[in-house]
Amino acid sequence: MAIDGKTLGLALSGGGYRATLFGLGSLWRLSDAGLLGRLDRITSVSGGSILAGILAHGWPRLQFTDGRANNFVEVVVEPTRRFCGQTIDIGAGLAGLLTPFKTAGDFLADRYAKDLFGDTTLKQLPTAASGAPFFTYYATNLQTGRSFRFRQDMVADYMLGVSSTIDVPLAFAVAASSAFPPLFSPIILKTDPAAWREGDAPASQIDALRRRIVLADGGIYDNMGLESLLNGVDIVLVSDAGAPFELQESPHEDNVLQLGRVRDILIDQTRALRKRWLVGEFVAGRKRGAYWGIGTRIGAYGSAGMTQDTSVSDALEHVPTRLKALDPRRQGQLINWGYALCDIALRTRAGLPLAMATSRPVPEAAL
Repeated sequence: MAIDGKTLGLALSGGGYRATLFGLGSLWRLSDAGLLGRLDRITSVSGGSILAGILAHGWPRLQFTDGRANNFVEVVVEPTRRFCGQTIDIGAGLAGLLTPFKTAGDFLADRYAKDLFGDTTLKQLPTAASGAPFFTYYATNLQTGRSFRFRQDMVADYMLGVSSTIDVPLAFAVAASSAFPPLFSPIILKTDPAAWREGDAPASQIDALRRRIVLADGGIYDNMGLESLLNGVDIVLVSDAGAPFELQESPHEDNVLQLGRVRDILIDQTRALRKRWLVGEFVAGRKRGAYWGIGTRIGAYGSAGMTQDTSVSDALEHVPTRLKALDPRRQGQLINWGYALCDIALRTRAGLPLAMATSRPVPEAAL
């Protein structure tokens, strides 16, 4: 699957349905460019994990010609847009509040299973041996403070170690990855401590930590899901639909209510540091790849693009970070913007020999 002997990886960021649809535009451009079928790894967080789950679930049905999925619209686009036309956060949140012994995160996983993945488990997904990429769904382990990775062939946490035998439903992995606090977290994973190997947690604690694992949204630790790509592939591509940090004239001064703002500041700064480091590695030539963010301006690339910056494209980064229904027009704009930014980033930053895209994938949604 390599390109000129180079392996290729893609990270799909968090950001609710905004990230799901922006990432869909990125995937669409990669498919049209003949790169989708050549991906070696796809990592994802939160809203990006919804999209990665749909892609992984549908992968066996994709019909590839030279890396391009000829039925991409049918297998990936249509189910993604259909799902993003439904509001699921309020219903799952209320059900979790009103139902004893079942959390909002449990209801979120149920909804993913009902509408998207059924009872498919991670180990039932296609593997690299069949030509599929490794799919890594990132959650955050609230006990160890590390990222928790769900993949077809393993689950892993730097403190807990690695297990190649534990299997969970795809819906559970995506729910854990998108369990944003405080509404959907925590999501609890119970495992047999004997199923793990290695791990750096103290011997006196490691069995308890492995037995009952407390998970939340992967974006708490890394909203771009970059870690396994940085030393795992030669060409790193990042589709980032994280929201801009909003100014707040009157933040809460109450000791409890201000905690949400403190959380947002910490997450934003961690994300900004990762982004600056990554872009710095690209500029210095130590890494090859491309980053495109939903707030990136086409004009910043200094090259011809398939569209221009407009007030419509400027507004897209402010679409709320929710799992709230988006109308077809807004969906199309997010898809088209992800497609356009991916196109110019692949050509001008990753240095891939591609012709410029000239038409929007969703023609009726003008930017």
